[in-house]
Amino acid sequence: MADGAHPTDVAAIAAEFQELYGRAPEGVWEAPGRVNLIGEYTDFNDGFVMPLALPHTAVAAVARRTDGVLRLHSADMDGGVVRLDADALEPLSGGGWAAYPAGVVWALRAAGHPVTGADIHLSSSVPTGAGLSSSAALEVVTALALNGLYELGLTRPELARLAQRAENAFVGVPCGIMDQTASACCAEGHVLHLDTRDLSLRQVPFDLAAHGLALLVVDTRVKHALGDGAYAERRAACEAGARALGVRTLREVPYARLADALARLDSETVRRCVRHVVSDNERVERVAAHLAAGDPRAVGPVLTEGHASLRDDLRVSCAELDLVVAASVAAGALGARMTGGGFGGSAIVLVEAALADTVTKSVEEAFAAAGYTAPRTFPALPSAGARRRS
Repeated sequence: MADGAHPTDVAAIAAEFQELYGRAPEGVWEAPGRVNLIGEYTDFNDGFVMPLALPHTAVAAVARRTDGVLRLHSADMDGGVVRLDADALEPLSGGGWAAYPAGVVWALRAAGHPVTGADIHLSSSVPTGAGLSSSAALEVVTALALNGLYELGLTRPELARLAQRAENAFVGVPCGIMDQTASACCAEGHVLHLDTRDLSLRQVPFDLAAHGLALLVVDTRVKHALGDGAYAERRAACEAGARALGVRTLREVPYARLADALARLDSETVRRCVRHVVSDNERVERVAAHLAAGDPRAVGPVLTEGHASLRDDLRVSCAELDLVVAASVAAGALGARMTGGGFGGSAIVLVEAALADTVTKSVEEAFAAAGYTAPRTFPALPSAGARRRS
């Protein structure tokens, strides 16, 4: 997808739709990517997460069809219009980028919603492979548009669940609910405290600029692909840990009893995954408490602690992500950690605003010295969730 976070030209997207399909769209919608402040690999364990929406969005111009035909086009991908039969959509049948919006149509229809086809034109500024949920943005913008056009009356959390089902069952990535909920439900100027067990959510004010702080996203440009099995392996280890401990999910393991729980596990791999999930749930609550107390600087060390857990226990980091964290902290950052599924992608860095340029330069120099591709750094500005644009 395209780089940058520039506001998408709604008129241009609509004009492209007109050129592609020979008629005007019925509307234009957008849904953001996200960055997760804290709480990684906890969402499929019924745990806590704390994401914020980015200004980078997927934009969709959409019009209904009544003949069961689904036509999809992306301004960011090679190839022409993908034409599919809505009645013939089959899970796990491949399809590249088109599987994400097609999966949403499949999930809506499977849930009994009368979606009789659509023409969809997509354009996105969410970087792909950067751990910023470009796929969830595609899913949520499609779901929001079809919900509106077909007057389905679904709530934002319901749309997020359907989008997650599309990615789980249709695309085949066993992700949790965080990414889709963040894209659908985040609010400008806030982080979203989400309890993935009951899907209760709370908007937490996150005005770093008022405190002289900034949150940077550092895209390592190392592409990650969660469909390659490593993510599923971690999920399976977490589920094995829950079974061994006699609980439905790891959310039920209290942090105060973590040592006792670990002593009951035979597998070192399972033990590491359990330790990460239970401790990261506690880190989310610590970050929430620091923000509630008006002390965002105290969040920094919690981020760095979380990275160590992801690196050493969950083992989902990589050399480039570790270097971002080490170089940032050495240059005076308050804290840093990888964010997202790992194996590449992005890290976040909490810095004094006055040090942002210095820290960015230090990371770039460290990458150059290591012979790595230059990273891309931009501020994480807490932005609005999915919305209709026209």
